[in-house]
Amino acid sequence: MSSDAIETRGLSRVYKSYRKPEGVWNSLKGLWDRQTVEKTALQPTTLRIAPGQIVGLVGANGAGKTTLLKLLSGLITPSHGDALVLGHHPWKRESAFLKRVSILLGQKNQLWWDLAPLDSFALLARIYDLDLAATRRRVQELTKRLQCDHVVETQLRRLSLGERMKMEIIGALLHSPDVLFLDEPTIGLDIVAQESIRDFLAGYVRSRGPTVILTSHYMDDIAQLAHSLLLISKGAIVYEGTVQDFTRKTESVQTLSVRFAEDLAADVRLDGDLHLAKGGKEFHLKIPADRLGPVIAELSRHGSIQDLKTEETDFEDVIKSFLATESRLL
Repeated sequence: MSSDAIETRGLSRVYKSYRKPEGVWNSLKGLWDRQTVEKTALQPTTLRIAPGQIVGLVGANGAGKTTLLKLLSGLITPSHGDALVLGHHPWKRESAFLKRVSILLGQKNQLWWDLAPLDSFALLARIYDLDLAATRRRVQELTKRLQCDHVVETQLRRLSLGERMKMEIIGALLHSPDVLFLDEPTIGLDIVAQESIRDFLAGYVRSRGPTVILTSHYMDDIAQLAHSLLLISKGAIVYEGTVQDFTRKTESVQTLSVRFAEDLAADVRLDGDLHLAKGGKEFHLKIPADRLGPVIAELSRHGSIQDLKTEETDFEDVIKSFLATESRLL
């Protein structure tokens, strides 16, 4: 048996739908002559994820992130390939498997809308066959750590978005899963709520050691929490490694800020598409790291430089550029 928490071999998912042109006649015609359309949501994927890792899964909308999580959690079945999560085939949905995993979809509720979270937690305890006294102690521990114990007896629909998400996280952790799938857990939250949830998840993983796959469009989630990074594009994994390696392998671009002692007397055109307009005094330029020296030397020939500063492009900017490119290609 594999020692990896998650292992896939050629795992893929293809969705089939039917194309129907406009009109009643075409609807009737479709009863005997349907045009089938196939959409590959996940191309054959082979992965190995060690226990206790937090893996950041990043990609544009429609790239296949949620499809991969649903396959690994057993919500949908694969079209081809195989996967083992904690030694189980997820889509068989065996009780021993379901008690050891949890999935949180940031845009869907798992708790009951009209019940107070405490009532929902009691129901979940019975569903997972948990000891009720131990569950109450665990709820007290988690709500205290998330600083939401004061609203645990309020109907879910009356809570703020941030408070609801904290309750959803508690519900997902109630049975102490060994593998946790988090799909956009901080979506739509304000900065304070995002930071609170990030701090909680980081501390929880350090103390409990579950394996986590995390998707997010907030790059701070990935940069601060993830041990490794998966980039997915058009259903295929295009990068697997660390955040640091990805940043190094991506073309290094720096921001050069320059202020001249006097306004430029004429337009300045540098190598490539860089342009400094006549009459300007302060400029901010995006420059590949390997061109930085020649550009600075060229600038010094066009005026007396009063101030010069360079800044590294951070991980979030690199990922945003990747996502923008992939969104145009999807």
